[in-house]
Amino acid sequence: MGFLFELCALILWVGGLVVIIALVIPAVFNSFGMEPAGRFLRRVFDGFGLMNVWILILLSVVAVSRFRAFGHNPSEMFAVSSVEWWLLAGMALMTFSILVVLGPQAINLQEEAFEAISKEDKDTAYAKFFRLHMVVRACHLVNFGLAATLLIVKVRKALFHHSIASRS
Repeated sequence: MGFLFELCALILWVGGLVVIIALVIPAVFNSFGMEPAGRFLRRVFDGFGLMNVWILILLSVVAVSRFRAFGHNPSEMFAVSSVEWWLLAGMALMTFSILVVLGPQAINLQEEAFEAISKEDKDTAYAKFFRLHMVVRACHLVNFGLAATLLIVKVRKALFHHSIASRS
C-alpha cells in the first residue's frame, strides 16, 4: 500500500509542476498585470512547496518502513535501493534550498521591485529579482528531474519485478 502512496505522491509532485508551468503561469500573466500575477504565483508556489514538504515526509516514512521490512535486497520489489535514498535526499536538499534559503530572498527582492517608485529603481530591483529567480527556477527544474527520476525508478522496479515473477 505504501508503494502505491509513493507513486501517487510522485505523480502529484511531477504533474503539479508541469501544470503550474504549462497552464497556470501563462494564464495568470495573460490575465493579470505583473504585480498581481507575481503575488498570485508566489502563493501558488508557496502551496506547491508545502505540498512537496508533505510528500517528502510521506516518501521518507514509507521508505524507512520499507527499509525496515525489506532492507536493500534487490530481489525484493519493496526493498529500498541506494538510488532511491540518494534521489530522496536530493529532493529534500532542493526543497530546503527553495523554501528556506532562496525563496525568502526572492520574496524580498520581489517586494522591493513592486514597491519601487522610479523607473530606474524598479528596473534595478527587477533585475536583481530575476537573477535570483533564475536560480530558484533552476532548483525547481532540478527537483522536477529528481522526482521524475524517482518515479521512473519505482515504476521500472515494479515492472521489472513483475516480469521476473511472471517468468517463475
